[in-house]
Amino acid sequence: MINDIFQNKILCNKCEKVMKPVLISKNGFNLRAVRCDKCNETIIHPADKKEYENFAELKQKEFNVKMRMVGNSYAVSIPREIVDFMQEQEKIMNHMVRLSFEEAGRISLMFNTPECENPENSRIIKAREVRFIKNNKPVFHSREFSDSANPKNNIKKIFKSKGDEE
Repeated sequence: MINDIFQNKILCNKCEKVMKPVLISKNGFNLRAVRCDKCNETIIHPADKKEYENFAELKQKEFNVKMRMVGNSYAVSIPREIVDFMQEQEKIMNHMVRLSFEEAGRISLMFNTPECENPENSRIIKAREVRFIKNNKPVFHSREFSDSANPKNNIKKIFKSKGDEE
C-alpha cells in the first residue's frame, strides 16, 4: 500500500497553519493541491505537477502526420506519444470523438473528456495573428484574442503596417 503525502495534515511553511485540500484547474487539468487560508500559500501535488509538466512539454511539440482516404472519409494518424500520454489507449480506440471545424485550416478533436460530454462547461481560448501583404509589402497586421469564458477580454486590433505596429 502506497502512502500519499497529501493524505496527511500539511502545515504552511510561512504561518504554520493546517493547509486545506483544493483542486486547481489549469488548461483542462485538475491538479490536487493544498492551500493555506491565512496567507494563500499553495502546494501542488508532486505527481499532478509532473503530469502537467509532461503535458506542457508535449504541447510544445508539433507533429507531421499523414492523412489517408478510408472509404468515403479521411483518417489522420495520432502519434503514439500523444496516445501514450493520454493513458487511455484501450478506452479511446473505437470510441467516438468530437471533431469540429474551427476555422479555415483548423480542425480540433476532443476525446472523452468531461468538457466534451458537457459542452456548456467547455472553454475555448484562441489567439491569432495575421499579416496582409500586397506587392511584397506589409499592408495590415491583425491581432485577435478570444476567450469563451470571458468574452469581455476579447481583443481584435488591426494596424496599418508602417513599422508602428505596437
